[in-house]
Amino acid sequence: MAKAKTDRADAVIVGGGFVGLATGIALAEAGLAATVIDRVAPPPRLAPGFDGRASAIAHASVRLLEALGVWRHVADHQPILEIRVSDRHAPVYLHFDCGELDGRPLGEMVENRHLLAALHARAGELQGLRLLAPAEITDVVRSAGRVEVALADGRRIRAPLLVAADGRRSRLRRLAGIRHFGWDYGQEGIVTTIHHELDHGGIAHERFLSGGPFAILPLTGRRSSLVWTLPARLAPAAIALPEPAFTAAIARRIGGFLGAIRVADHRFRHPLNLVLAERFVAERLVLVGDAAHGIHPIAGQGLNLGLRDVAALAEVLVEAARRGEDIGAPGVLGRYERWRRTDSLVLATVTDGLNRLFATDCPPVALARDAGLAAVERMPPLKRFFMRHARGTLGRLPRLLEGRSLQDAG
Repeated sequence: MAKAKTDRADAVIVGGGFVGLATGIALAEAGLAATVIDRVAPPPRLAPGFDGRASAIAHASVRLLEALGVWRHVADHQPILEIRVSDRHAPVYLHFDCGELDGRPLGEMVENRHLLAALHARAGELQGLRLLAPAEITDVVRSAGRVEVALADGRRIRAPLLVAADGRRSRLRRLAGIRHFGWDYGQEGIVTTIHHELDHGGIAHERFLSGGPFAILPLTGRRSSLVWTLPARLAPAAIALPEPAFTAAIARRIGGFLGAIRVADHRFRHPLNLVLAERFVAERLVLVGDAAHGIHPIAGQGLNLGLRDVAALAEVLVEAARRGEDIGAPGVLGRYERWRRTDSLVLATVTDGLNRLFATDCPPVALARDAGLAAVERMPPLKRFFMRHARGTLGRLPRLLEGRSLQDAG
């Protein structure tokens, strides 16, 4: 029997979702050879129907996608021009308006099918990127000098680095012995889409109700994506409501500012939890996206946090390669971990704290919450700080998040 051929790459990326594909594109676009492996076959060029899933892409993340040549393939997107944050029925709310900065959107709402199609379209343009999907990994061997991945069809890929982009239940994280901590929130998010009579004006609403956040996120046309967070014990009954009752429950929580509404047929439930890896690197292995950190969706920052991983990792690896360093060496991977761990820990802590803070109905706590919202609303410098945070433009940014190509990095 002939010996199976061993292919070579600069990096093997396991996981072909948003973060895994973006990592492969970022490396290949900068001249490194990347192989992305996923268990699931790529979707059709564009899935025929909208399944209700959409993502909020921060302004800095849009710049990354533009720099990587992905954004031009996004077929449809809705700018987020304003964000309004309110607490129960309190008369005050926090209002973020992009006009108070430079007028550019705070972010963009994109249907997941459009974003995935755009990533695949860009991946297909890059000679240095190979996508193996569907493909099943049967063995992974990491040593001091290399990584070798065996596939069920007999193929083998050898590289100096393995990138785990395989989600919150990461198999590679487990095999590497990297522990993680976290907890279930006892909440579930019900996701659906509504069609409404009146225009949304590009305004995203985050309302904190007693059961959890209720987000109304603008899509193109007179449509909005809803994320209704409920205690886990109540979610099954809520999602199973007959259409008239479900629509009425949604309409009560929205109010009348969008006029008459119609709820789409699709409804999804997602259990909410926190997962944070105690380390982001191991021998010849690096974690990105949900494999490193899975946070509460309260601020819509989960995907953006993963794209910040992509930007930082690509910059570290490209610079190391141009200096002639081994890109899988501990010193190189340590630079990535130092760059990303603190940001991830801070955002996980903030989203966890916000969820807990707004979940309580204790009157003194509610009074303090509303006073805090009112204080930020009356302090323009502080408001602009939070708006820049929402846009992902605070702190030391990797080149890609500034919209700069890594082809010129050095």
